[in-house]
Formats: sequence, structure tokens, C-alpha cells
Amino acid sequence: MSEKSALDLLTAGAKIIAPVLEPHGFVFKIETHAKGSGGWFASGSFTRENRSLELHFRQSLGLVTYHIDQSLLNHEAYMRLLGVYGENQYPDFPDEPLESFRHLAADIENHCKDFTTGDGLQFHPLAAMVAKDSMIFKGIP
Repeated sequence: MSEKSALDLLTAGAKIIAPVLEPHGFVFKIETHAKGSGGWFASGSFTRENRSLELHFRQSLGLVTYHIDQSLLNHEAYMRLLGVYGENQYPDFPDEPLESFRHLAADIENHCKDFTTGDGLQFHPLAAMVAKDSMIFKGIP
């Protein structure tokens, strides 16, 4: 994958997620792109005030991390702690890289209201649970 492809796919993926986040004041920005040992990658984030959704892309959508103030949760932990794991669509293993962005957008729309429009009162305790015990999901498929 070329540098341009990584950037192009992240940008195209952000356009898929934008309709879920932009109505709530989030704005997307490319943060970095470079070539690492695994090839070209790109990262960016949707931000609004004290919140951000960080996206990393290398061959496919990878790390997805939610931030409110100093609290943070990766997408999979967030879905598990919300009790919706199994109903979520991302993470996935699609044939086409942009499908992951569609799945993530659906998860955000269906399960992440406290992040998009809430006051964070649900998010902060969940993030604190993971911060207190980083092995909270060890051994759980």
C-alpha cells in the first residue's frame, strides 16, 4: 500500500463516519502519516471540545480510541463495558477496507450516545474500570 492509498482510504473512511459525528460538532483532521515496519499508515481524529475519536489505518481500520477529557477507551472495550458486545459490527474482518468504517459508524450511532451527545457520566466510570485493571478482558474471546 502506498502513502497516498493509506491517506486516501482514511479520508474516504472519515467521510463515511462524518454523518454520524459532524451533526454533533465533531470535525475530522488527519494527524499523521508515515511508513513504519508494517508499511504506510495514516491516523486522524474527529474532535469536539474535550472529546475525540482517534482512528488508525494500515491496510484496514485498526485502533479506534474514544477520549473524553483524560478518560479513554478503545472501541472493543467500550462495546464490552456497554454490554453490547456481539451486537456491535466493529471490529470486523471485511473483504473491502471501507466496510469497517461503515460498521464503526453504525456502532457509534447505535451504542455511543454518551460519547456523541451525552455528558460523559457513563463514559468516565467505564474508562476508569479499564485504567484500574488493564487485564479486565484477558481470556475473554
